[in-house]
Amino acid sequence: MRLEQENTSILLWWIIGGIVVLVGLYVAYAQFFANSAAPQTAPPAQVVKAAPVTPAAQAQVSNVATTATAASEPLTLVDENILKAPVSENATMAKDEMAKLDDVQKQLTDQESTLTQQHQDADALIKLKEEQIKLLEAQLAQQQADS
Repeated sequence: MRLEQENTSILLWWIIGGIVVLVGLYVAYAQFFANSAAPQTAPPAQVVKAAPVTPAAQAQVSNVATTATAASEPLTLVDENILKAPVSENATMAKDEMAKLDDVQKQLTDQESTLTQQHQDADALIKLKEEQIKLLEAQLAQQQADS
């Protein structure tokens, strides 16, 4: 083997080794920051509990937390307690509660329109399938009459 080919082979192995080291460092770096970022984020229930809240809002938070942890119970979008709870006398908190209620109402409206559209699509599919079944029955009857 010539000296030039031998040097090219060695250079190629050095480049491959350098790339492997860089990829390993990148993976370790990403893993380190993924693990260090996790403890800094707090669950939403803890953030809500840390803020000063009214007793009615505290009851609502505890109801939501218990329903979220229970796997057998379905999650509800609107809790009845939120509709019956008194509005806060603090203007900022009242605006915040009103904004939350508006968001929930918008979500419910969007969900209703989606469900209505899905219902209409399902009805249309049922009609098309019925027509398809009638055509197949007619075709089968014609084949039986021909034979």
